[in-house]
Amino acid sequence: MVMYPDEFRMIRKKLGLTQAELAHWLGYAGRGRIAEVEGGSKAIPPLLERLMRAYGAGYLPPEYFTPDHRKD
Repeated sequence: MVMYPDEFRMIRKKLGLTQAELAHWLGYAGRGRIAEVEGGSKAIPPLLERLMRAYGAGYLPPEYFTPDHRKD
């Protein structure tokens, strides 16, 4: 099943993360790649799609539950 940019964005927002915060979680240098995916100019890589689906289904990494999960 293909993930569309709107679904990707919806999951990110459900997690309560900004593009920059999600980029940090995923190891990207900045929010640019997330913006490209959400804007539809870049395809969502299959592994990233699977990860976002897992997050959307309720799996969250342990870091999500720490008070500073959004900080570098």
